[in-house]
Amino acid sequence: MPAQSRAERATTAAAGRPRGARVWRDPRLLLIGFVVLALAMAEGTANDWLPLIMVDGHGFSPTIGSGVYVAFAAAMTVGRLFGGTIVDRCGAAITLGASAVVSAVGILLVSVIDAPAVAAAAVLLWGLGSALGFPVALSAARSSGADSSARVSLAATLGYVAFLVGPPALGFIGEQMGLRTALLFVLGLVAAAVLTCPAAVQRTATARR
Repeated sequence: MPAQSRAERATTAAAGRPRGARVWRDPRLLLIGFVVLALAMAEGTANDWLPLIMVDGHGFSPTIGSGVYVAFAAAMTVGRLFGGTIVDRCGAAITLGASAVVSAVGILLVSVIDAPAVAAAAVLLWGLGSALGFPVALSAARSSGADSSARVSLAATLGYVAFLVGPPALGFIGEQMGLRTALLFVLGLVAAAVLTCPAAVQRTATARR
């Protein structure tokens, strides 16, 4: 029986490794995963803390604070309804980059601006910017190479970690420094995600060739 070639042996060895172990070593996929984590953190923070930020941080009544959260949810809904058209026209990387920028601007205004009306309006930017992060980045992860199910699983895991761990951690920071100041941590993650968004187009282009 003829000996296997070097390429065949490499293929056989790769097939024997767990898929998750292989995708964890893909740096571009990890960059896409960071985008998922950052924008999921932005969404999860609003879901858990936005009404309290509006009440304690900007002086709104509880009723109006809850109404501001409804506006955030409405902005996310609009973003997801029309986001498909944006992705089709601009591509995943540009859409994710623009989403991160818009979300970062909204979070920044809510955190540092003392005018309540401006903060309430900025929530719309926060919601629009957060709307497409999770679904578009997961799609980019799926298209980034072989073993698409393992790639989506990795990116989704990072997103769910942000949803589950991020808001409690932010609450702890908020107890020490105030929730508006704690938002700067989320802002830093989202701003950093702007720099990692090009990984989506690079991996997608590689997968299509």
